[in-house]
Amino acid sequence: MSDISSDLVLFNELVEVLINEEEQHPVADRIQADKLYDAIDLSLNETAMVDEEFKAVLKDVIVSTPKTATNLFFNQLFGGRQSKAVLGDLLAVVLNNSMYTYKVAGPQVGIEQEIIRQSCNIIGYGSKSNGTFPTGGSMSNYMALVMGRDAKDSHARTKGMSKPLIIYTSKESHYSNDKNASFAGIGRDNIRYIKSDSVGRMIPSALEEQVKKDIEDGLVPTYVNSTAGTTVLGAFDPINEIADITEKYGIWLHVDGAYCGSVIFSEKYKHLVDGLERSDSFSYNAHKMLGTPLTCSIILVNDKKHLHDSFSNDADYLYQTDGDDFNLGKTSFQCGRRNDALKFWTLWKSVGTKGLEQIVDQQFDLANVALDYIRSNPDYTLYSFDESISICFNYKNIDPTALCTALYENKITVVGFGAFKGQVFVRLVTINANNEKVDILNFFKVMEEFAAKNPNLKKVAEAVQVEA
Repeated sequence: MSDISSDLVLFNELVEVLINEEEQHPVADRIQADKLYDAIDLSLNETAMVDEEFKAVLKDVIVSTPKTATNLFFNQLFGGRQSKAVLGDLLAVVLNNSMYTYKVAGPQVGIEQEIIRQSCNIIGYGSKSNGTFPTGGSMSNYMALVMGRDAKDSHARTKGMSKPLIIYTSKESHYSNDKNASFAGIGRDNIRYIKSDSVGRMIPSALEEQVKKDIEDGLVPTYVNSTAGTTVLGAFDPINEIADITEKYGIWLHVDGAYCGSVIFSEKYKHLVDGLERSDSFSYNAHKMLGTPLTCSIILVNDKKHLHDSFSNDADYLYQTDGDDFNLGKTSFQCGRRNDALKFWTLWKSVGTKGLEQIVDQQFDLANVALDYIRSNPDYTLYSFDESISICFNYKNIDPTALCTALYENKITVVGFGAFKGQVFVRLVTINANNEKVDILNFFKVMEEFAAKNPNLKKVAEAVQVEA
């Protein structure tokens, strides 16, 4: 048997171990960070390891790794497992194409471009639109910022910035905006954090007021980051009202939909991103709401010339055949790039656009189950709102940081906490579309039972509040 054949047999055996572990122990045993290297042999050896020992180590690693696909994982903005997407990701690994040229990627280029074309059509971008697959949501936001910078200051790419460029976002937006301002040479001090309303949405009037002030001060308003699904509360900024301002003052508008931008596939919930067609760029992560394996991020641009202007670079040793439309390295940040499109394509191809809609709608249905339960139970305090898949609450005045940590350390469930305007709370994310109503109700059941058995959990009054 060849090495690849025997390794595939081992792979199938290990997958069986993982699936059985997920069923038997949905929450992995926690290894304290300072005990990790004592608990599992992660050392790299001078000589080869015999097969059975190698298999045993791999099983130890699998058993101890946090299980993100189970019905008790609610901690991150991803979760669950879509099997058709997993199939595509495995094929991408075996095929091992890099996506910079048609010469080495062939039909995989067409797969990526078909996803981009269909996505642009869905959101209402025109015939000049295009996009690419960055490494993640942070990189999508960075690419958008660079394009916005270059659109405002055409010499920035060659001579460096010659204008005091200013960018705008809400305090509830993703933390990558801070880093990206530094990377792009704009500077963190040139970010304006716009106030948000009671549910975490950017306030357009506050945005325009700040833009006017910056113009009066001789500065150059350049870029607005609007969010479709804020990290904590899952709020949607009002795109149409923001677009009125960015169009009026000639500012690039990017919509960061990394978390919840996939609502574009839902007839019921796409109104949450009304006005999206007026943006200059939009990004969404299929590895979040749509459940593909990490990572699968897409950035779309209303006019593809901005991708070319900001990221193209000639390389005779690389681009030797076919046209620019098929050599995707001309419009991506990276050169060598793994095929992240295939897993999304196998999912979309197999279930259809209607199937993607069902995946998205299921998450909101699960959120409504949680909201109904909390609202009907006087032991809970609710901090979130309708039409969000981030359910934020506190239970019996128990310190949420202590509760979430204890649930994790005792292998009960994995859920995180968040903060907004100085209030800290448990944040339950219903992003795993494989879950059903019973799984959401079971979360509350196991949490309440654990709290009842641990009456010494700290109360909120004793906890240190974290500023949002």
